Amino acid sequence: MSQRDVVEVNFDGLVGPTHNYSGLAHGNVASMSHGGLVSNPREAALQGLAKMKALKDAGYVQGVLPPQQRPDLGALRSLGFAGDNGQVLAQAASQAPQLLRAVCSASSMWTANAGTVTPSLDAADGRVHFTPANLQSSFHRFLEPETTGRVLAAIFADPAHFAHHPVLPATPAFSDEGAANHTRLCGEHGEPGVHLFVYGRQAFGGDGVEPRRFPARQTLEASQAIARQHGLGEHQVVYAQQHPDAIDAGVFHNDVIAVGNGSVLLYHELAFRDEEATLDALREKMSTPLIPVRVPLEAVSLEDAVASYLFNSQLLSNDDGSMTLVVPGECQEREAVWRCIQDHLLAGNNPIGEVVVKDVKQSMRNGGGPACLRLRVVLSQAEREALSGRVLLDDALYADLVAWVERHYRERLAPEDLADPRLAEETLAALDELTSLLALGPVYPFQGAGN
Repeated sequence: MSQRDVVEVNFDGLVGPTHNYSGLAHGNVASMSHGGLVSNPREAALQGLAKMKALKDAGYVQGVLPPQQRPDLGALRSLGFAGDNGQVLAQAASQAPQLLRAVCSASSMWTANAGTVTPSLDAADGRVHFTPANLQSSFHRFLEPETTGRVLAAIFADPAHFAHHPVLPATPAFSDEGAANHTRLCGEHGEPGVHLFVYGRQAFGGDGVEPRRFPARQTLEASQAIARQHGLGEHQVVYAQQHPDAIDAGVFHNDVIAVGNGSVLLYHELAFRDEEATLDALREKMSTPLIPVRVPLEAVSLEDAVASYLFNSQLLSNDDGSMTLVVPGECQEREAVWRCIQDHLLAGNNPIGEVVVKDVKQSMRNGGGPACLRLRVVLSQAEREALSGRVLLDDALYADLVAWVERHYRERLAPEDLADPRLAEETLAALDELTSLLALGPVYPFQGAGN
C-alpha cells in the first residue's frame, strides 16, 4: 500500500428533517441556552451540505452518512404509549413532552460521536475497525447506536477490508461517546499512527478527581475496551484525562478543547489534566516529531473556547505539507479568538497556513461545530473502492441531496410541532427516498431493518 494511496475521508452526517432546539444535552452550553428556539431544518441541512461541497471542491475526499429515523416511534411504544402514530405522538406530547423531544432529536448529525475508527495501517489484521458508540450518557443519543451500526455495516460491508465490533455495554462504567474523544496522530495519513484516547473519569479506581458541575461522558474503561477490540498495542495508545475544569465550563467532549491532525495537536492549556505527561507520552510513542500548538488561557478563555468552538474546527492536510483549519463563523464574532487565530495560529511556527470560515449556525446553536459533523476514516484506494452505496460526494450527489432536502424539509420547526403526525409521515417518506438515493438498502426500522 502506497502512502499516497491513503487519505482521510470525512464522513459528514446529513442533518435530519426533525432538527430542532429542545436543549436536551446537559453539559452542552449551546444546546442548553438555545432550548425552545424555532429551528430551520432546511437551512441546517443545506449549511451542512455546503460545507461538504466546499471541502470536496478544495480537493478533500468527502463522504456522507444518513440521519436516523425520527421521531423514534418504536422507542415511545416501548415506553408504554399505544395506538396509531398520531395517538402515540399526542399521548407523549401531553404526558411526557421531554420524551417526545428526545425521540425527535436530530443529534445523529454529529457523526464524530457515531463511533471510533482504527485504520487498517494500525490494525494487526490489516482491516479498518469500527465500534459504534453507546452514547449511554443521554437518552436521546442512546437511541442511535443500533441504526448507526447498520449504516456503517451497509457502507463498509466488505469483510476483507472492514471489521465491525459490538457496541460496548450501555452502563456508566463503559460510557462511550466515540471519536469526539479520540485522535489519531501520525506523520502522513499513510504512516502508522498513535491513538490518543481522552476520558473524563475512571469507573473503577482512580483518584476521584472529576468534574463537579457537569458529567464526564467518557470513561477510561470504555477507551481501553475499544483499543482492545481494535487490537491496538500499548505502544500505539496514549490515555489522557480531560481537565475537569474544562468539562465544568461546558467542554463535554475532548473535540471541543483539542483537535489533532497528522503530527499537529492544537489544544487549549486546560485540555488535559496533566498536559506535560500527555505530551511526553505522545512524543515517546510517535515515530514522527509531535508538533504541539498550545493556546494559553490568557489568550482564549474557556468561555470563549466553548462559545466559539475554535477547537471544534476541522484540521485538514494539504499536498504541500501545510494544513487548513475550517472554523465556524462564531470564531470571527469573538475578538480574542479571532486575534488568536491570526496572531498565534497563522503566524506561529506550525503547518497551519490557512483558515476557512464556514457558516454552520443551525448546528452550532445545538452545540455542534464543523468537527462534530464528521467521522474521520482513513482509507486506502482499495478500501475506498470497496465501499458500498453512493456515499462519496461528487457534484451529482451534491445536487441530488440539495434537491432532496428542498423537497422534504420544513423551513420552520418549533418544539410544539414535534407532535404533528404529518412531520413523522414527511420524515419517513424522505428517509425512504434517501436510502434509494444513497443505494444503501434498508437500514431503518420502518423499512424492516433490525426486526
